[in-house]
Amino acid sequence: MKFFANDIAEKYVMSSDGKYLGIVDNLVMDTRSGKVLHLLVVPSEEVDIRKFRLDSDQRLVLPFKKVKSIKDVVIMGPLD
Repeated sequence: MKFFANDIAEKYVMSSDGKYLGIVDNLVMDTRSGKVLHLLVVPSEEVDIRKFRLDSDQRLVLPFKKVKSIKDVVIMGPLD
């Protein structure tokens, strides 16, 4: 999947079951390969952040390999 960072910045993030998770704030990339590793998402108020890995700024750290679609919103696959 190819995209520009501007294409994904500030997009809404939804789970595969339709729950609103939050808004994309930033990306974590491997500087050697150029691959995106994680999305950093400002969580919505409805999200139980205890169920997610968080960074030092309390953003959700979502694995990019779980992204199913990037269009008007980002759709995540199952986040076991």
